[in-house]
Amino acid sequence: MEKIWQAQYVRGVPTHIDFEDITLPEALDRTVSKYPQNPALMFEGTTVSYHELAESVARFAAVLRAIGVKPGQRVSLLLPNIVQTPIAIYGALRAGAIVVMHNPRLDDMLLEYQLRDAGSEILIALDVLVPRMMNIRRRTKVKRILSCHIRDYLPYVKKKLFPLVRKELHLETPRDDAVLDFKELLDSREPSTRAHDATMNDTAFILYTSATTGKSKGVELTHANMSKNVQQVRAWFPTFRDGQEIVVACLPFFHVFGLTCALNIGIYYGYANALVPLPTAKSILEAVHNYKVTFLPALPVFYTSIINSPNLKKYNLRSLQGCFSGAAPLPLEIIRSFESLTGAKICEGYGLTECSPTSHINPLGGKTKVGTIGLPLPDTDAKIVDVDNPDVEITSPNVPGELCIRGPQVMKGYVNLPDQTAATLKGGWLFTGDIATVDEEGYFSIVDRKKDLIPSGSTKVYPRDVDEVLFRNPAIVDACTLGVPAQTGGEMVKSYVVVKKGQKLTPADIIDHCTQHLSAEQVPKEVEFIEELPRNAAGKVLRKELRRMHLVRMSTAKPKENKPY
Repeated sequence: MEKIWQAQYVRGVPTHIDFEDITLPEALDRTVSKYPQNPALMFEGTTVSYHELAESVARFAAVLRAIGVKPGQRVSLLLPNIVQTPIAIYGALRAGAIVVMHNPRLDDMLLEYQLRDAGSEILIALDVLVPRMMNIRRRTKVKRILSCHIRDYLPYVKKKLFPLVRKELHLETPRDDAVLDFKELLDSREPSTRAHDATMNDTAFILYTSATTGKSKGVELTHANMSKNVQQVRAWFPTFRDGQEIVVACLPFFHVFGLTCALNIGIYYGYANALVPLPTAKSILEAVHNYKVTFLPALPVFYTSIINSPNLKKYNLRSLQGCFSGAAPLPLEIIRSFESLTGAKICEGYGLTECSPTSHINPLGGKTKVGTIGLPLPDTDAKIVDVDNPDVEITSPNVPGELCIRGPQVMKGYVNLPDQTAATLKGGWLFTGDIATVDEEGYFSIVDRKKDLIPSGSTKVYPRDVDEVLFRNPAIVDACTLGVPAQTGGEMVKSYVVVKKGQKLTPADIIDHCTQHLSAEQVPKEVEFIEELPRNAAGKVLRKELRRMHLVRMSTAKPKENKPY
């Protein structure tokens, strides 16, 4: 497909990047040489300079070597965004290890599966999670657990008050030969002057997919993937200044969005990262206000919660120069309210773990099309292919098909899944599984997930088409439509609906509303009210959980009537 989208690039954004072949640890070394005293991390009143960060990273690389970690071995992290997290990530990379990131909120069964799948022998975990991990360890290859305490990097006064204010988080390292104290180990070693000589094609990270529809897959991302995607994102924001920006790290680093667009871009270009371990409207607002943050990469749910915060007027957000939103569509009214409040433009984009993650963003300072994912980044190819015949490329505008991506940010493959890797990476293209369209100017829009298409009669129903109609009802605050097994066989269209407080709706009301705007095949055959949609850490609806809930209802002899909400 001709790269028609390049005509929409704003001034300063190149159509081609002369990529640097520089690994992430090498990028840190370069940043330290340029900005040794600049703040690298800011956490609860503690500031860690780039010189201090680099020294801790070198110490931790020495720790890992001392406990037997060899290049290519997997080191797992189970941490929120605290000071130890960047130290552990870059220390492991400096030692030549592969960093495996896990979501601390996962249940034990999923964590055990991921640890076994990755084959990690070292696990670095927050102290409150260590007792659980000690039990899981026996069923995995994990030999040692390194326990991290939030209090270790708090300012003096906060550290003294911490046991009184947060007793539940004031844990000591268990007396167990398999459990070691992270900070004690760090302080016991001299910095390692020798960094592992990694190549750009070496695997740097394994990150697990969000698994909204099935079992999570481990995605192998190389130093080239991560380094070059950082360079692509930086090129998209040409007004950003090396060594001067401040990023609010409210996106968790265990998710590739936060890892690339907050931590790695910060370290690569000398930005400061204001660490937010538990992202809430209040904690994000305080970080922007206190640290004069200039760049806010965040999920749509974060922007929505900020706008709806009752104490919003207490905070000055005018320091923001650019904002990036991804993972889900952002409502137009939220975009307008936020931009009016801050003067900063929100650029909606798109990515997935398999793309390190970013492939598309709306231009900063150029034409933004709300509801689209924007334009492919420099050196990124994108095309739309027929859902049923992927060898046929769709060249007509606004015709839906599967989105395929090609570029330096595309993954190496899935861990231990050669067949799924071959099915996803074909002919140099990543088949995303997302149904998309592209318009006459090269702006792409996500229509739905290929796996989520619902066979209804002789047609396929796009769940998002139904959801958009549901959102037109002012009494509905949230909704998700999906295909579920019908008692008569096959699949039927079902909608889960969250109603605004104080409002009353019946399933018949919703079906009548949909009948006015949708075809007979698209209208939900069943509506179920729910207090809140289940979501993962990235804000995506867990459709597999909704399907499980439906199957539970089906299994009852006499399903309960879904009464008016």
